[in-house]
Order: sequence, then structure tokens, then C-alpha cells
Amino acid sequence: MCFQEIKHWMSTNFLKLNEEKTELLDIGPYVSPIKSVDLGGFSITPVEKAKNLGFMFDHQMNLDAQVNAVSQICYLNQRNLSRIGSKLSHELKIQMVHSNIICFIDYCNSVYSGLTEKNFRKLQKIQNNAVRFIYGLYGKKLKESITPYLKKLHFLPVRFRIKFKLALLVFKCINNLAPDYLKSLINLREIRRRISRLDDDFFLLKIPPKSNFSRSEAAFSYCGPKIWNELPFSIRSLSSIGTFKTASRRSILT
Repeated sequence: MCFQEIKHWMSTNFLKLNEEKTELLDIGPYVSPIKSVDLGGFSITPVEKAKNLGFMFDHQMNLDAQVNAVSQICYLNQRNLSRIGSKLSHELKIQMVHSNIICFIDYCNSVYSGLTEKNFRKLQKIQNNAVRFIYGLYGKKLKESITPYLKKLHFLPVRFRIKFKLALLVFKCINNLAPDYLKSLINLREIRRRISRLDDDFFLLKIPPKSNFSRSEAAFSYCGPKIWNELPFSIRSLSSIGTFKTASRRSILT
């Protein structure tokens, strides 16, 4: 069994497997039919959600648990910041928002490409509240549009932050700045010799065919090339990562 091999490898490398923190996640749009699994010496039962590297996965992979966890910690931090907001300068408010709110929204946000509209609105509401805290948009100013203030702060809205992160990952894959397991998911589009003179865009990527399952469209191998191909040729042909970040942010917003 794979688990026994992992346990043996850890013991031979002077590591210990914590059986109490070992969890089983049966992924699928159903209630797990598995009651328990015997792993030699102890048994575990499937759970509805499990945390890995600080990211919460649920058995249906709709990321509801992760978004709820982010919302909980961000609202808690916002409440704490509001107590000292009157004593902070504008620049310090921006720094506190970055370190206590935006960092949680951006953590592993490339996985958020398949979020539901409900979860997108939850994350966007968190960012909007953070902007209101920075500019003190309360009382009569509560109903003012957030968009002008987002532009002043150079904050990309949540949906565009995800697109930017995916485009940046694709850029790193093309320029050999990403791990091999990511680079293997990206393939340049093949150009036929007959039409090579008419089509000289060598920076377009091959988009896999659509699957019958809508969830598969959130995979990096599909949404990554799709977002990349939407960028102008002048941006896709850049080689400097700093220049690409600046140009892609402007392009995604337009």
C-alpha cells in the first residue's frame, strides 16, 4: 500500500508520521461511501475538508471551505484594524491592509479561477471593506463607488488579480522560471509551414479541448493558456518579468 511505503520511507529517513494529523479526503460530488480505511495499526475515516499548506480543500472541490476560512480571518483582522484606524496614517493603513488582508486573498489565488459568483462576491466584499478602511468611507460616503479608490491604490479587483497571477505563472513557464510540473502543462501552438508566413505569432499557446465537466475549465492547463492568448502580442513577447508585470496589469484592467 502507498501509505505503508510512505511510512517506511519516513522512518528510514529519521522522520515520524503523525498519525493523529493524518486525514483522508474522498473527492467527488457525493457523500463518501467509505466508512473507514485500515492503514496498518490505525484506521481513519473520510473528512469533508482538509488543510494542506494552509489551503483548505473540501471533498467537492468547490473551495467553499477555503473562501469561508479566508473571510473569517480577514473580517477578524478588519475589526482589529478598525479599532486603531484613527491613529494610523494613510500610508500605514495601506501597509496594514496588505499584511493583514490582501495577503490572505492573494494566497494561492491562482486556484480560484473556478470559483462560483457567490464566492467571488465574498472575496470582493472583503477587498472593498479594506479600501473603505483606508479612505474612511463610512456614513454618507458608504455608498460611494469603490472603483476610483481601487485605481488610486493600484489594487486589482479580485477577479483580475486571479487572471494576473495565472498570466504571470504562464510567463514563468514559457521563460523557464517555473517548476517542471507546471511547464509540462503548457504547450506552444503548432504553426503549419504552409501558413507560417501569414501567421508569425509564435507566442500563442495550445488550448486543450473543452471537457464535458465544467470544473475542468478551472485547471491551469486550460485557463492558463486561455488567459495568456487574450493578452496582446506586445505583452506576450516580453522577456523581462518586471516589464511583463506592469504591462499585463494595465492590459487586464482594460
